[in-house]
Amino acid sequence: MPISSKRAATAAIALSLGLALSACNPTIGTNRSLDSIRQPVVERSTYAIDLAASSSGGLPIPEQGRLADWFDSMNLRYGDRIGIDDATASAAVREDIARIAGRYGLLVSDGAPVTEGYIEPGNVRVVVTRSRAYVPGCPDWSAKLADHSQNATSPNFGCAVNSNIAAMVADPEHLLRGAAGTGETVVMSSTKAIRSYREQAPTGAEGLREISTQQGGQ
Repeated sequence: MPISSKRAATAAIALSLGLALSACNPTIGTNRSLDSIRQPVVERSTYAIDLAASSSGGLPIPEQGRLADWFDSMNLRYGDRIGIDDATASAAVREDIARIAGRYGLLVSDGAPVTEGYIEPGNVRVVVTRSRAYVPGCPDWSAKLADHSQNATSPNFGCAVNSNIAAMVADPEHLLRGAAGTGETVVMSSTKAIRSYREQAPTGAEGLREISTQQGGQ
């Protein structure tokens, strides 16, 4: 067999071997960019409790205790959103609920998500929406080859970074949209550093220290 024919046969065998290996591991070669296909997903869960409102407005003391106990059992924390489903839109009811939510450092949102079930007349529904962030399919060790002909990233590429971000972010909703500022500036806080700098006495205000050159045994 001529040398050129042998080289052609060798190349054909190598090509067929590469195709066979890629067929055994179809996950290799699907992403040729540096953008990870493993991205965080935000999942929302909704919890609700119905409370009886008094005819004079507001929540009775026993119902306020029920709400406080429910918040404790929910382990209410930063990132949770509290909504009120109240057909009468009672300001007294909202004030009572907001006061209890304030013990956890949370505010009552405007409106509430749609929940299942019928709200009995005279009742109000408090809804807590909790978000969780995670990266589906991570870690992914499905790739069995370290190198391939497609010059693509590993299926596990991005799992570590994005999973850590999803685990560490305080409010998972910020992965969907950033925290919005209130537009208000606290003057006392914003000028504290400037005032401290201006009021600090200069280092040479009291004169220079006198140091004797005769000390030290020289």
